[in-house]
Amino acid sequence: MRKHIVAGNWKMNKTFDEADELISNIMDKLEKTTLDRNTQVIICPPFPFLEMTSDYSDDSYFAVGAQNVSDQESGAYTGEVSAAMLESMELDYCIVGHSERRAYYHETDEIIARKVDQLLKHNLRPIVCCGEVLEERESNRQFDVVKKQITDGLFHLTAEQFADIVIAYEPVWAIGTGKTATPEQAQEMHAFIRGLIADKYGKEVADETSILYGGSCKPGNAKELFANPDVDGGLIGGASLKADDFIAIAEAF
Repeated sequence: MRKHIVAGNWKMNKTFDEADELISNIMDKLEKTTLDRNTQVIICPPFPFLEMTSDYSDDSYFAVGAQNVSDQESGAYTGEVSAAMLESMELDYCIVGHSERRAYYHETDEIIARKVDQLLKHNLRPIVCCGEVLEERESNRQFDVVKKQITDGLFHLTAEQFADIVIAYEPVWAIGTGKTATPEQAQEMHAFIRGLIADKYGKEVADETSILYGGSCKPGNAKELFANPDVDGGLIGGASLKADDFIAIAEAF
């Protein structure tokens, strides 16, 4: 049975003390709630807070992920962080291909494919983002866009490697805008993605792949979104910065 996953992407937010307080609040609330035994909670803080978050995770029920990784193994790449470094911190996951990385830092599907390879080489599970911008949705090109992103970014992998992939569908027009894809739109795209995986790797691999929704997911709409058969959780942005909201979303299954 594939995992339900609720992953909090803090993006570039919080000071050290604020991060410490937020993690403590999340831990307290996790201890007081009973989550579906198949639900995995993941916290993805900024790089400076990863060690602290990882230390806390030893005494709690969440996993830890990074928000980005270099596509290079090591070397003269000032400011970059390698997969080997993340592995040495005993992290579990790493987000790659987020729309903000694609838009602001010009990351291509080829770069994302190399990042995925680095993460798998160093025993981290990639959370690979895909999704269309508003213009692409309005011109009915969303399926072509997502197919290309997944094909070019992931379909060089073997079936065994792909088993460690988590996919996050994020309609870019819904990220941080307050707009949300309808449950029907989310299910339609998630089913399409699962179909692509089945065509490439077979139904068994597709059925075991967790596909998350990202884009203004909050306590008020999480239950309706997660009720869809192909929506396996969420990649949560703004709502992950509030412990009450984040845990309420995790409880939506």
